[in-house]
Amino acid sequence: MVRISVLNDTLKAMYNAEKRGKRQVLVRPVSKVVIKFLQVMQKHGYINEFEYIDDHRSGKIVVELNGRINKCGVISPRYDLSHTDVEDWVGRLLPSRLFGVIVLTTANGILDHEEARRKKVGGKVLGFFLLS
Repeated sequence: MVRISVLNDTLKAMYNAEKRGKRQVLVRPVSKVVIKFLQVMQKHGYINEFEYIDDHRSGKIVVELNGRINKCGVISPRYDLSHTDVEDWVGRLLPSRLFGVIVLTTANGILDHEEARRKKVGGKVLGFFLLS
């Protein structure tokens, strides 16, 4: 069977493990986008830490969960977003400005929506995650 979205599979596995009360989850396969997305989640305190395991194939990641993920998902297709449209997407995806983060892929790398607004860069919407 062909994998359509590695990022979607990763976030779904983390969300399901979080709902079951697990403390860690093994995710495979892995891509560079998944690693950068997890770094943004770690920066905001939604996951504790993660470890990349190189098995000379597509790799694995063990993610330490801390129980703070309420909802996470991928936005497909990856819609274009200018720096002036960030507020529209925050209102569309997040329940409040205080809860959650939208993750964008930009020319400056993978950023959250607040950092993209500060740097005044646009890009494509990757996904989001919400606070519990």
